[in-house]
Amino acid sequence: MVGGAVGADALQAIAAESGLERVRVVAWRDLEHPEAGGSELHAHRIASLWAAAGIGVELRTSAVPGGPRVVERQGYRVLRHGGRYGVFARRGAEGLFSRRRQGEGLVEIWNGMPFFSPLWFGGPRVVFLHHVHAEMWRMVLPRWMARIGETTERRLAPPLYRSTRVITLSDSSRAEIVELLDLDPERITVVPPGVEARFSPGPPEARSPVPLVAAVGRLVPVKRFDLLMRALARVKVAVPKLRAVIAGEGYDRPRLEALRRDLRATAWISLPGHVHDDDLVSLYRRAWVVASVSRREGWGMTLTEAGACATPAVASDIAGHRDAVVHGRTGLVTEDEEGIVEAIGRLLADAGLRARLGAGALAHAQGFTWEAAARTTLEVLAEEACWVTDGYRVSLGAGVVA
Repeated sequence: MVGGAVGADALQAIAAESGLERVRVVAWRDLEHPEAGGSELHAHRIASLWAAAGIGVELRTSAVPGGPRVVERQGYRVLRHGGRYGVFARRGAEGLFSRRRQGEGLVEIWNGMPFFSPLWFGGPRVVFLHHVHAEMWRMVLPRWMARIGETTERRLAPPLYRSTRVITLSDSSRAEIVELLDLDPERITVVPPGVEARFSPGPPEARSPVPLVAAVGRLVPVKRFDLLMRALARVKVAVPKLRAVIAGEGYDRPRLEALRRDLRATAWISLPGHVHDDDLVSLYRRAWVVASVSRREGWGMTLTEAGACATPAVASDIAGHRDAVVHGRTGLVTEDEEGIVEAIGRLLADAGLRARLGAGALAHAQGFTWEAAARTTLEVLAEEACWVTDGYRVSLGAGVVA
């Protein structure tokens, strides 16, 4: 686990020693994209902290529908060009035909489809790979497109990335990447995401007076909110006063709205859409339990955000969740709908268990900061910018340093 606060001075020192002056980040989506999620928030937090330390950061992504092509955000620049799928070819073409500047590094965010940066960037480079997409391809794409995605992820890309430094969010995600993609475990560094200071416990009276389960995320099939809704309907039989809030937006909303009607749950399951920062903190503080039953996650940032508000979790037993939630200490990790029903029901019925796991969740969450994540990520990139030869460290930006 990475913990502790670090300031801009530490980031400046790392960058100066390695000769890194600028970092180009290539990603599928920007934070303001309608389908943005945890990956985009993660990139934003890292980029803004690097920019605050004086590093020139440029994020290149696909276009945001109706949004400007160029955005300045918290010290870094966002360039948006290319469509949903064309962005990958566009970034590759830019890399092939543009000259790398001295002191420049690259961060590639491999979010399902890679940008194949080993083919077009010869400088210091790292890859964010939060998790393997695996069956996610078949959950969201037509069969022929899913087959292309699966083949690219499992067969075409891994040989090109064998010597690349990879950063992922959890030990369990690292193990899965090694198992499914056959990447070198020695080249994969685990850097957990941070938790913002605004996520903190509220007063006791902030808790909902009736049992409340909260879930937060994009309304997309991989999050399996349909499974959660069915599980909650079963819990409701034993806990008649149960209420639930599933906060987020996405293209799966019509299907979930229809299921909510079929379950006769419109009066007690709320689908409020995207919630703003203050409302999200309030939701975590009000909830008795936070739930995530996703099929794939690199970590599960909503679980540690809620944990920082002293709210225990019920989570599906997948890579990422196994690190974000410590079973029996910060929440309960379970496998299927039956287990989710049992775990949520158990927590709602046992105030002592909720209090103990909530305290554990708070202590666990306090070990993660965005400052530490930004520093460790920069250290990995700096290591790629420097290497040892004849007993000296060679810096790409500053020559030979003893």
